[in-house]
Amino acid sequence: MIAILDYGIGNLRSAEKTLERVGAAPVLTRDADVVAAADGVVLPGVGNFGRVMQAIRDAGVDALAHAAVEADTPFLGICVGMQALYDSSDEVPGVPGLGILSGHIQRLPDGVKRPQMQWNQLSFRRDCALFDDVHEGAWVYFVHGYAPEMSDDVVATCSYGAEVVAAAQHGNVFATQFHPEKSGPTGLRIVGNFVEQCRPDRGEAR
Repeated sequence: MIAILDYGIGNLRSAEKTLERVGAAPVLTRDADVVAAADGVVLPGVGNFGRVMQAIRDAGVDALAHAAVEADTPFLGICVGMQALYDSSDEVPGVPGLGILSGHIQRLPDGVKRPQMQWNQLSFRRDCALFDDVHEGAWVYFVHGYAPEMSDDVVATCSYGAEVVAAAQHGNVFATQFHPEKSGPTGLRIVGNFVEQCRPDRGEAR
């Protein structure tokens, strides 16, 4: 069972349908007991960082996210759900993120169209279970004007005026700046790989 954290906005239904397609049993919830019992947790997100963070806090989803991570439950943040995991963002200075991943969200580089709304290719920086059987240069779909700064947690990038963070991992916390639920067969593979990490007989993610 995969808990999709429901804070009222974001691509919740798309995430739910994609998880169903790879054989998971997703539940949209903000119930602490349901999240605690889940085999994995997903935090989707679209739109403005400040509005997303306000909605997350108003719904009590911030506490649920921290509890899941502290319990070492596999966790996946998607798009602004990824950005919410970090400390802060250029988009809304002064609004704190969840601080689950260390670092800051930066505006995409000058000289490119913002937001990036297109397919782009992944370049891998290190092994990550999220990308098992996903080849170098695989195409995935992005819709974003901001992305995390480079750090040791970065596992994949794309090229968009500069090297831009596409995915990160720290322990059992995974995050994608692109939308796997909009990325065709490659996206299904990535979501399926996350679900595999949620199986109770699996150890800590690579």
